[in-house]
Amino acid sequence: MTHALSLLNVILDYPDGDGTTKALDRVDLKVPAGTLTSLAGPSGSGKSSLLAVAATLIRPTAGVVLVDGVDATALSLKESAELRRQKVGIVFQQPNLLASLTALEQLQIGAHLRGEKPRDARSRGLELLDIVGLIDAAHRRPHQLSGGQRQRVNIARALMGSPRVLLVDEPTAALDHERSEAVVRLLVQVTREFDVATVMVTHETEFIPLTDAVATMRDGRLSAPRSTATADAPPGVRR
Repeated sequence: MTHALSLLNVILDYPDGDGTTKALDRVDLKVPAGTLTSLAGPSGSGKSSLLAVAATLIRPTAGVVLVDGVDATALSLKESAELRRQKVGIVFQQPNLLASLTALEQLQIGAHLRGEKPRDARSRGLELLDIVGLIDAAHRRPHQLSGGQRQRVNIARALMGSPRVLLVDEPTAALDHERSEAVVRLLVQVTREFDVATVMVTHETEFIPLTDAVATMRDGRLSAPRSTATADAPPGVRR
């Protein structure tokens, strides 16, 4: 089984007055391609720090971060940025769409920054919008989209670079139950379809049974991921 994302004995210390605070304490996490792992735990437990380290946005104090087999901790800042552009898709809690751009243009701008040909970017963008169920909204701007639709654009945008790793931060925080379930199901779908290793940070436990595995963070420490295959889905949540 290929692990597109691996964190091995990762430690992250933050300066705190005269000492340090351990945000991540010997974290181990392996996420196979084509699977979605939920990351649960209370606020301040280290979930966001883990996501930032996995995204190569923060270099850990110690340990190894492997993205598609590449040791991100051994790269220069420039090389890390290039790895992130080519291999990592990030879905932020807030879509942060540009108000003046259509749904399709939101996707195309990232492709432009990666140096892709405009025609190829347009074709890829339309394909992804179709996959996330927004082909009819391709030319709408953010104010013309619902919260769930904006989050779908956010997911499609993260997939534009054909990443090997998809990191998702609280994608349902601002959505109602129905839209939340639809977004999680979409994440499961694209994880399978694009064979990416997906980690979804969440405060909510309701939709965790829809994902493949769950690991829990507390005080910077991560429990070993366990399969959700035998877990009972909460009432109203269909597998």
